[in-house]
Amino acid sequence: MGHGGGGRLSADLIEHLFLPAFGNGTLAALADAAVVAVPGGRLAFSTDGYVVHPLVFPGGTIGDLAVNGTVNDIAMSGARPAFLSAGFVIEEGLPLETLGLVAEAMAAAARAAGVEIVAGDTKVVDQGKGDGLFVTTSGFGVVPEGVHVAPNLARPGDVVLLSGPVGLHGLAVLSVREGLEFGSLIESDTAPLHGLVAAMLDASLDVHTLRDPTRGGLATSLVEIAAAAEVGIELVERDVPVPDAVAAGCAFLGLDPLYVANEGRLVAAVAPAAADAVLAAMRAHPLGREACVIGAVVDDHPGIVTARTGIGGTRILDLQIGEQLPRIC
Repeated sequence: MGHGGGGRLSADLIEHLFLPAFGNGTLAALADAAVVAVPGGRLAFSTDGYVVHPLVFPGGTIGDLAVNGTVNDIAMSGARPAFLSAGFVIEEGLPLETLGLVAEAMAAAARAAGVEIVAGDTKVVDQGKGDGLFVTTSGFGVVPEGVHVAPNLARPGDVVLLSGPVGLHGLAVLSVREGLEFGSLIESDTAPLHGLVAAMLDASLDVHTLRDPTRGGLATSLVEIAAAAEVGIELVERDVPVPDAVAAGCAFLGLDPLYVANEGRLVAAVAPAAADAVLAAMRAHPLGREACVIGAVVDDHPGIVTARTGIGGTRILDLQIGEQLPRIC
């Protein structure tokens, strides 16, 4: 508990664990606020909390998940992420080795994304009241001139693109949480998507909408877009790539892979004239090699998403009442 008391142990934690991991000149000043220089223009700002259990899972940790998650939320506005802050709620008794592992994972993710963690905070709570570690990250980025991306900008006729297979993150976390095996190792897809977004926007500024389908999965993101833009969306279910291990795991557990969380995928609504160029740009990027067309935005049934099933029927995708898989981000 002394590590959260603001005294010598708190100072030691910052000096010997966080500063070496996140070290940069701005953070090293240890001021009450970071002062950074940004280009003129519009800023995109986001904040998110991470309570994933367990803290370490195949393909990632709560640390890189927190960095990538906020980077991606900023990128979905078309912005280029620049700076992050990080807040830690640490449960008394968490091994410093575990906290160090998380911090190093965050630092590596920030370097890979080309962003800096320039401010932060730590709090320690009594044993039994924090479930190990909770992390909150906030960040901002700069929206380039001419870029206008938002959920309510999807238009009838737009082509719906998906950057890759769905369901990996949720099943990866569940597999270690419940001790399940699905025949092959399932690893989280957690990754920073701003480079992919930049490649798409370089191909065309007629990218109208971007979402990263995290909690609630692909289906929830599409429903949110349809509601925001007051349009219909028609999805072709067989065109959505679902890895065999994810499909098998979902079938075994009674889950719908369209509602399983992802942490390194995006879905986009793109003007039809630009769709081929944007899709080609996605496939040329390492995080979009398996990008594909999965449906279209339509005038019919505004606010409703329909999915054409593999047997030729149609079902309506709606928001779920609860979560299929809680505590996955």
